[in-house]
Amino acid sequence: MGRNTRKRRTPLATKAIAASAALALGGGGLIWANFYASAHESSNQSWGGNQTKAATAQVATISCPDVGQKLTNVPNQARQGVAMELANLDKQITEAYSRLASTRQSQTNDPSFVQNAIVGPLKEKRAATIDRIRIDIQRVGGSFDNSLKQLAACTTQTANQTTAGGQQQNGGQQQNTGGQQQNGGQQQNTGGQQQNGGQQQAGGQQQNIGGQAGNGPVAADFVDITKVAANVQGKPVRGNNASTGTFTTRCGVNANKNHNTDNVIVAPGVANGAHHLHDYVGNQKVNAFSSNQTFLQGGTSCQNRNDLSSYYWPVVRVQDGTQDFDQNKDGGGKEGNVGKILTPVSAQIKYVGSPASKVVAMPQFLRIITGDAKTTTNGLANANAHWSCTGFENKVQLTSQYPICPQGSKVVRTFAFQSCWDGQNIDSANHRTHVAFADPASGVCGNGFKAIPQLTMRLVYNITPPTVQNGQVKNAYAVDGFPEQLHKPATDHDDFISVTTGGLANKIANCINNGQRCA
Repeated sequence: MGRNTRKRRTPLATKAIAASAALALGGGGLIWANFYASAHESSNQSWGGNQTKAATAQVATISCPDVGQKLTNVPNQARQGVAMELANLDKQITEAYSRLASTRQSQTNDPSFVQNAIVGPLKEKRAATIDRIRIDIQRVGGSFDNSLKQLAACTTQTANQTTAGGQQQNGGQQQNTGGQQQNGGQQQNTGGQQQNGGQQQAGGQQQNIGGQAGNGPVAADFVDITKVAANVQGKPVRGNNASTGTFTTRCGVNANKNHNTDNVIVAPGVANGAHHLHDYVGNQKVNAFSSNQTFLQGGTSCQNRNDLSSYYWPVVRVQDGTQDFDQNKDGGGKEGNVGKILTPVSAQIKYVGSPASKVVAMPQFLRIITGDAKTTTNGLANANAHWSCTGFENKVQLTSQYPICPQGSKVVRTFAFQSCWDGQNIDSANHRTHVAFADPASGVCGNGFKAIPQLTMRLVYNITPPTVQNGQVKNAYAVDGFPEQLHKPATDHDDFISVTTGGLANKIANCINNGQRCA
């Protein structure tokens, strides 16, 4: 069998993976605009700041195919150049989203405005960028699939054409991650009658997509966890050769506010390559321009000074009308990431074993991304978000909705990374195919992959529960993301670079293989 390119999800918890039709356009990039038409032309990139009611603009979305997901075979010599061009595609979509949101009056006055001023120029930019990718690959002797040139064109959808999915459709049982959410686990009213976002009103007017910045989240992105049926299933039965130990590393909660909007894994050498803000713990010298050598010199927030690994994730913000330090910066307020940044009250980082076999040590500089920051546009094939509340984690895990926790309960984000490695590569062209999830039923790694210590993370937040009234959410919280991703909970993701000294990688593996509890 060939290498598994579709990632199996962690058996950590049951996830009802939903596919909202207009929020998962077959791998295409989706751009939503603030649905209010301004009574006058905005002179800046106002992310929902001006919501004067006027005639609604016709174009609600722009759908662009995701080129990065299609590039699975890029020669090593070309990866840096290709990564920079893929980052350019992200930047172009972000700029198009901003243009769409800030030209509502022009769109109302001229039905061809979006095509002529936004979609047409965007196609030209994308075509030139895809061609540069071709040149980068062919220059070093690689082969380029010419059908990728067809991914340059983006399409538009009107508000009437956009249904935004209606109720969640159960995507089937997701690799030991459960069946259908019930009793509130279904997403509600996110379609043609989307509340607080895209809701059709008399007179043709529409509300915006919700949220403090006008790009989400909406009321349907939240659910009272006490009304969701239990959906967590059991873990695989441990075999005779199981590795049952654990290794916990204590690296803090980013109390020193080590943030940036880069992503050295997917956009090396590109400032603001993530277009959203990350928390960093562990290695303290990580940005877009870091290298393996600088990782070794970076210092660490971990108590174990031999753990120089980088653990980073998008911040969570509460949208209570306040702003944070980055309200006028790229990746922050300029790109729709607004509100008060929340620091976790606790962050547990633990490596666990395999129920089926012993593990091999992680290779130095191994990169792993779990989840997908673009599930709103790519669909949920690589979604791996887990949202819950303290006291409910063994009962309910959510992927496509944020939990509203009862009084005294805290919000919990949990990640379980891929635990199978191809035995050769520390990264891959699409940052996915060199690692995989184990079979959910047996815990066995397939296709010649080897079991490695599984990195798990548990982040706990003290958040005042949002309230939903008349289809609107107040004091919402949301994960940072690309502006066109609408701050959906399914876009949650986590990034990891393994960097150790003093034989720590072997110590972690030995601890797990020997069934010990180490810290």
